[in-house]
Amino acid sequence: MAISRKDNKGRVLRKGESQRKDDKRYIYQYTDPNGARRVVYANDLMELREKEKELVRDQLDGIECYSAGKATLNFVFDRYISTKYNLKENTRSNYKYMYDHCVRVTFGKRDIVDIKYSDVKFFYYSLINECGLKTNTVDTVHTVLHPTFEMAVRDGVIRTNPTKGVMAELKKGSGKNKGIRHALSLEQQRAFLDYIKESPIYCHWLPLFTVLFGTGCRIGELIGLRWEDLDYEKKLISINHAAIYMFMENRKSEFHISTPKTAAGTRIIPMMDVVMQAFKDEYEAQKEKGFNTDVIDGMSGFVFCNKEGKLLNPSVINRAIRRIYEAHNAEEILKAKRAGRRPILIPHFSCHHIRHTFCTRFCENETNLKVIQDIMGHANIETTMDIYAEATELKKLEAIQSLELSNNIF
Repeated sequence: MAISRKDNKGRVLRKGESQRKDDKRYIYQYTDPNGARRVVYANDLMELREKEKELVRDQLDGIECYSAGKATLNFVFDRYISTKYNLKENTRSNYKYMYDHCVRVTFGKRDIVDIKYSDVKFFYYSLINECGLKTNTVDTVHTVLHPTFEMAVRDGVIRTNPTKGVMAELKKGSGKNKGIRHALSLEQQRAFLDYIKESPIYCHWLPLFTVLFGTGCRIGELIGLRWEDLDYEKKLISINHAAIYMFMENRKSEFHISTPKTAAGTRIIPMMDVVMQAFKDEYEAQKEKGFNTDVIDGMSGFVFCNKEGKLLNPSVINRAIRRIYEAHNAEEILKAKRAGRRPILIPHFSCHHIRHTFCTRFCENETNLKVIQDIMGHANIETTMDIYAEATELKKLEAIQSLELSNNIF
């Protein structure tokens, strides 16, 4: 039988209540709708319980306002996010960061019942034109707002979701298409890696980019890769976690270890010889410059690191990509002009384009979609099929062009 906790006067304390030993103040601890731990202090027990009643009244008042359609968008978002029990912690953190950073202090103060389709559209355009956000970033904000309004529709607080169709119209006007990341051509891929190989400035990046182009790992999976996840004898790479750079409540960011993006993300990737050699080259280089010293959520021994021996930030890798392809393009234009040939220019791309590029190369040489899906860690076969369809369209075009040049049919 559990023993009741009591204060120094013998009074039984309720759940969440406690009394400090040093100054005898009373404490009530609770979890707010956002999942954050909160603490209320009082000098005596009766004062503390009055504060507890106020918390309950505030919560009930908020629910009544919500039911009457008078709640603010901020209240509805907080209510929505508190119901998402199955969200990964890094996903929850990113959602809250995007909302707090872009919505809470401005648009979020409006009553939800007063927000119309045109209001959302004007707000999104203000994020682009006044705040300088990219369309893809606004799409992330939309990913948070759309289900928030949808919950209010299902609760009968509002009749229609004012965010419905806004992003589609926004992208149509800006010529953007959601989710389309075109892969680098084989020529561009080789040009990028060859330039790194020959560059005295960027050659230290070669092992990392070789592994990215040779495995199709998500960037968090690559950053979190440990030496113990590599099996040289069987030539296998175990993908069983990811290092995620999370936005915290104090507006700082830090690394945490998470499970892969989806259940299908936990997988085994066969190791190509060139990838194995890249790992071995990185190991030899770190014998001189030092190994990764980070310990993240109890894990250590990470493969890649910066010059301070810490995990690489994804944004640092993306900035390195940009510096490399810009330097290549500048030199390539001059070389091509001197040689009287067409320059091989590398377009803007990011870490995730490399994953898309690997999948495209794979699709060009493999017809078994389930094998491709398993190695890529796609949760949905449709994702694999979309990339496969794009890859085969390019192959068909190349085949027809080859046939035309051969002059064997006309």
